[in-house]
Amino acid sequence: MDQNLKREIILDHYQNPRNRGLVDDKKYEISDMDNESCIDHVTVQAKVEENIIKDIHFDGEACAICTSSASIMSETLKGKNVEKANQIISNYYKMIDGEEYDKDILEEANVYEDIAKQPNRKKCALLAWWGIGDIVTKELKDDKGNN
Repeated sequence: MDQNLKREIILDHYQNPRNRGLVDDKKYEISDMDNESCIDHVTVQAKVEENIIKDIHFDGEACAICTSSASIMSETLKGKNVEKANQIISNYYKMIDGEEYDKDILEEANVYEDIAKQPNRKKCALLAWWGIGDIVTKELKDDKGNN
């Protein structure tokens, strides 16, 4: 992906974050994430019904990478079943760590493919994804009856 296009997508999601703002609904699972090395604090919430991520929201105080990553994550995973979401999240983690991954399933999240070269920015790009990963993992366990 072209570097200018990557910057444009990241900036757009930072300035106009999708799904920002939490909702007051007990049907949503919540995960609160902090980056101890900077100001980033993100709360992620997702409503999962019948094994499908019906809705995702996030909010918090975060840098451009963290905010845009949360926005892209919410757009990428909304509407996916939890197994597919888990596969996407796993591939995202691999990409951020500079490992081999499947580009085709990451959609706009591919804009962070160079983050592995910037270790100090990895947590920024991962924070919201860790939060949704916790929620998806819980849903997978609950679906299999492993409470």
